[in-house]
Amino acid sequence: MGSRVVFALRGVIVALLAGCVAVQAVLATLVVQDATDVGGDGVPRVPVLLIVVVGMVCAEVVLVCVWRLLALVRRGEVFTASAFRYVDVAGGAFAAAALLLWALGVVLAPGETVAPGVVLLIGAVGLGVLAVALIVWIMRALLAQAVARDAEACRMQAELAGVI
Repeated sequence: MGSRVVFALRGVIVALLAGCVAVQAVLATLVVQDATDVGGDGVPRVPVLLIVVVGMVCAEVVLVCVWRLLALVRRGEVFTASAFRYVDVAGGAFAAAALLLWALGVVLAPGETVAPGVVLLIGAVGLGVLAVALIVWIMRALLAQAVARDAEACRMQAELAGVI
């Protein structure tokens, strides 16, 4: 992977992390300032804000994992056991985000303030995020195969060097 691509992706990750932290600061302030549990429109604000803040933490975890995996790619160490930790954490963060989206749908479903179509859409997006978590899990299996093949190639190369 070229150094320009890595540099550009790191810039995007920094911008996204800064944006997430800024939005979280605003939302945390709203949670602290909101004395009532339900807003004037009937939507429970505190649970919704907390779900959104924790969901953004999931996004930040994924961004940090991608940053660490980029560092492994740059050093040529992506096909090592250390990469599994970051892939596992990213997959878990996607799965947690899917659960949070479904929890948001459950919180917004009662009453008539939020249209049922919006709740259904939130559930569908949660299903899409779960699909991403499953794709990450499949990619982890492919990484495991690549690590095993790399180790086998190194072993065979050492044997060949010993014969020569």
